[in-house]
Amino acid sequence: MTGASFWSQFELRQLRCFVAAAEELHFGRAAARMNMTQPPLSRQIQLLEHVLGVKLLDRTSRAVKLTPAGRVFLLEARRILRLTESAALATRRIASGEAGTITLGFTAASGYSFLPRLLLQRASHAPNIDVALKEMVSSEQVESLLTGRIDVGLLRPPITRGEFTTIKVASERLVAALPFGDARLGQASLRLKDFDHQPLIMYAPEGARYFHDMLTALFEAEGITPVTIQSLSQIHSMLALVRAGIGAALVPEAAQSLHFDDVHFRAVETDPPQPVELFAAWRTDNDNPALAGFLDLLRQDESDAVAALD
Repeated sequence: MTGASFWSQFELRQLRCFVAAAEELHFGRAAARMNMTQPPLSRQIQLLEHVLGVKLLDRTSRAVKLTPAGRVFLLEARRILRLTESAALATRRIASGEAGTITLGFTAASGYSFLPRLLLQRASHAPNIDVALKEMVSSEQVESLLTGRIDVGLLRPPITRGEFTTIKVASERLVAALPFGDARLGQASLRLKDFDHQPLIMYAPEGARYFHDMLTALFEAEGITPVTIQSLSQIHSMLALVRAGIGAALVPEAAQSLHFDDVHFRAVETDPPQPVELFAAWRTDNDNPALAGFLDLLRQDESDAVAALD
């Protein structure tokens, strides 16, 4: 008898009875440990020996000893019991939301600051929840949430889908990225009027719609007209052009962590003071048990960020 048909012939209870007897080497103590009497314990071990076709224990009136086959089988029986116990524990944890996997979409800019902080929170507060990361622009995240490819998205507003629940998880200031030698480096902070009729590396409307529309609205509100010399969708590419002296750029403050040589940052006064917003979104009908615990991490991270600002 081999394969699955062999293993299906005995029960976990028989293994537990055998392991108890093998470890105690005394049927009375083994029966007490199993919370049963000796006759049914002996019967379970006899059934196991019958299925295996070998004798596992030598029992006399004076002693109980493991046979050579019994010593080998004890190692395997312990391994099987450990596997079943760990499988049961993992299943309960997943069902309760204590463990599991969350597939998380994120924009490149959110990976500069918020995402690393969130992953550190997960490691310390929810180590049994794994996070599978998917870098996507906001529009792709919306589609992926609808189709179930991701559980949660870290994306930019507006988020208008009625199927989603959202929370704001971060707000950032804008900072000016200025090249070496720029006259505005002599100022501790800047205002938007400092960019009027000045060369500016702008966001592309087709690839960075959120930042393009946000800056356009801020400029229009103050009657400011920068000179757009390039329109790009990736912040690191914009900073590379700043380093080359092509012009200035306005970027979220977390972009300062990219550390480009000869790119210098200055705070920019805007209304509102923190115009760059990041939201978490998920389908309201998402039934992933790990979602509730992960959302607790998001809310905790948001609370910590607010406290730090206060």
